[in-house]
Amino acid sequence: MKKRVTGIGGMFFKTKDPKATKEWYQKHLGFNTDDYGCTFWWKDKEGKECSTQWSPFAEDTSYYQPSKKDFMFNYRVENLKELLETLKDEGITIVGEMEEYDYGKFGWIMDNDGNKIELWEPIDQAFK
Repeated sequence: MKKRVTGIGGMFFKTKDPKATKEWYQKHLGFNTDDYGCTFWWKDKEGKECSTQWSPFAEDTSYYQPSKKDFMFNYRVENLKELLETLKDEGITIVGEMEEYDYGKFGWIMDNDGNKIELWEPIDQAFK
């Protein structure tokens, strides 16, 4: 098994007014916001360009279900398909099916506290 989590892919949280929250962070903290929030670009220790997403969601989002929490973390991973199979074998609850997009693969699990965790095998260059 290769590495599992390689970094934080994103922080997602519920807010009463996502638009106002993005505007506040843009004005007061200089976030370069767009429709999805803010993408932070950085390089890993090998010099590969990577991203981390910051995204406010509406309070009534169902995206975090079955978790009842007001937040969800996204972790960057390598070889998501293999990792999901390993986690399933370890008794971890897998939520839904893996999804593939031109910017990466996504899968979801539940942690021991009932938090939904998003796992992302990114294609960082797809954002540029």
